[in-house]
Amino acid sequence: MEDLISVIVPIYNTGCYLRKCVESILSQDYENLEIILVDDGSTDGTTVHLCDELAEKNDCIHVIHKKNGGSSSARNVGVENAKGNMLFSLIVTIILRRICYPRSFRMPRKTM
Repeated sequence: MEDLISVIVPIYNTGCYLRKCVESILSQDYENLEIILVDDGSTDGTTVHLCDELAEKNDCIHVIHKKNGGSSSARNVGVENAKGNMLFSLIVTIILRRICYPRSFRMPRKTM
């Protein structure tokens, strides 16, 4: 079985980009992924709803809603909750082209 890759996406009031970002992650050739959407206290309502909707439709998507603390704080919460052997943090406004995760990311998670 392929290693699990955790893709962490910190989000704050960026619902207009979220669906395309998640679709670009799901379109990758590498299938053993978990996508962690960390909502950093969005106030627009649309973002919160869309995060939950995407997670409902796909078992590999997990949502964490937290009080606003900034993108670094959101990313750290994602790392703390990630189950993957490899971690990848993505800005929600980035749309991925087809890439092969294992060839692109060779930084395994450190064991403690």
